[in-house]
Amino acid sequence: MNEPVGHILYDNTCGFCSRSVLFWGPILRKRRITMAPLQDEWVQERLDLSHEDLLADMRLLLADGSQVCGANVYRYVMRRIWWTYPIYLLSSAPLLRIIFDRGYRMFANNRYKISRACRQPPASETQR
Repeated sequence: MNEPVGHILYDNTCGFCSRSVLFWGPILRKRRITMAPLQDEWVQERLDLSHEDLLADMRLLLADGSQVCGANVYRYVMRRIWWTYPIYLLSSAPLLRIIFDRGYRMFANNRYKISRACRQPPASETQR
């Protein structure tokens, strides 16, 4: 396989986030995008952010060193998958972009509560 285009960095302590890797991982690998926990040592060294800032958002670290953060990670990915492209278009429209971004922020800020409410422990806990 060629070098990855980038790495999606997610919160491995969030049940929803870590379980979504099981679904999205194979789909993204076909597009040369890998996934890694934000908690991995190499990620923390490479991004050089405080722990709080590091875990504030999902990130996409591109091969050239640039980063995409938050809701824009979803747009980046949806633009590259034919069956999610219509959602990308909607999430990019002016008014819907605001709604999409606010929805992402609301979810990101409450992801641990949502994971608990949905009984979604991190995938690593269920694999033990």
